[in-house]
Amino acid sequence: MVTRAIENKIDGDEMVLSHDWVPLDEISVNLQKAVIASEDGNFLIHSGFDFKAIQKAIKNNNKGRKLKGGSTISQQTAKNIFLWQGRSYLRKGLEAYFTVLIELIWGKQRIMEVYLNSIEMGNGVYGAQTASEHWYRTDAKNLTPIQAAGIAAILPNPRKFKATNSSAYIENRKNKIARVMRLIGKPKY
Repeated sequence: MVTRAIENKIDGDEMVLSHDWVPLDEISVNLQKAVIASEDGNFLIHSGFDFKAIQKAIKNNNKGRKLKGGSTISQQTAKNIFLWQGRSYLRKGLEAYFTVLIELIWGKQRIMEVYLNSIEMGNGVYGAQTASEHWYRTDAKNLTPIQAAGIAAILPNPRKFKATNSSAYIENRKNKIARVMRLIGKPKY
């Protein structure tokens, strides 16, 4: 959030950053399932790193295709809370260090709570509660499966994509995420 505020100031953008922290039990299980379905299908079973996803991303990136990441929700949380944006070996090394720490100290439930309260879910929109109000005019605890899928669908680029009045690309992602969500039971942290 600090980085985004500085970027906006430099760009002369007076965009207001909004954020409202809520406990995990006040965030719909639908949103929890949606981010697992879209961002990290193995979140509940890995220990912070999904080595198959990392290998797949490296293989894809080495072929010269559009860059894709293999980061887990735990890695993204470590980066968002403790580090800066950007790509460097130093940041990746520190991200790995913090990922191990939060997996050991916090556990999955706390990682999910911090993740859902700290990620950008729209241009300057941070956290599940603010995103729910911004996109669907409802509380985070009341998100329907398709609304949750809509928020999760924009996470690859929340400054570019919209959860409502979406492009065909986001509508397709939203529907795919909703289908995968049906296969995920209530997360057991």
